[in-house]
Amino acid sequence: MITEQDLQEAIAECLGQRNPTANTCEKLASYYIIQERLYGRDPPTVVRGYSYASGGSSEEPRIVNYEAESEFARIINGMNEEDVWPVIDELMSVLQTVNPRLYNGVMQRLTT
Repeated sequence: MITEQDLQEAIAECLGQRNPTANTCEKLASYYIIQERLYGRDPPTVVRGYSYASGGSSEEPRIVNYEAESEFARIINGMNEEDVWPVIDELMSVLQTVNPRLYNGVMQRLTT
């Protein structure tokens, strides 16, 4: 039987590829479907460029203002925070499963 940890590791591997191919996307979709069927977890929903907020909302979207030399920094700089945080949350959940020691180190840095 496929364990949930096996699925989390396979998902993390696909998400971690620098240059994903169509084959990678097919595998990722398959892993998410298996995870949903076996463990009742839906894949995360990330919508870019569209807001479900009504047009009359007075709250402005919060934009990420983070500049650094990393590829990650270049991608998120200028994005809406509501699009970034769910991805980071999913990453941390996968990290907690795949590498608990690294996860604990990150959490410790954030709380000190």
